[in-house]
Amino acid sequence: MPFTRGPGAATPFRPRADDREATLLRLEALAHLMDSAFLIPGINRRVGMDAVVGLVPIIGDVAGMLIASYVVNEARRLGAPRWLVARMMANVVIDGALGVVPLAGDLFDAVFKANRRNVALLRRHLEKTGGLRPGEIDGTAVRIDG
Repeated sequence: MPFTRGPGAATPFRPRADDREATLLRLEALAHLMDSAFLIPGINRRVGMDAVVGLVPIIGDVAGMLIASYVVNEARRLGAPRWLVARMMANVVIDGALGVVPLAGDLFDAVFKANRRNVALLRRHLEKTGGLRPGEIDGTAVRIDG
């Protein structure tokens, strides 16, 4: 990883801006797979591998928590502040603790989507602090007839 000076420059502990974008895209793909990869026909509801794997008692819930913890660790590596990492860990703990409850926990896993929440929190933070270019442009569109 090259170490250059200036905006978006890499340091030994913080990746460059383009590396942050690539990491965030990878985390968004993982969150999609874990939380909303499959459409349940008839009820038109999306679930992911977290809900499917969570059907296996305890082992599935632990596996889901480990993957969700990876997302939080990547956020920490990208320079997320402690309060944001703590909030993301709270989402993981809530998802894991309630996911252990048979049947009701599986339904909760299908609805709560901790990974997507955490990646959205990270993206919002990186866009707000200038660590990432905004995915959406804020403002009002004005039509110019010419």
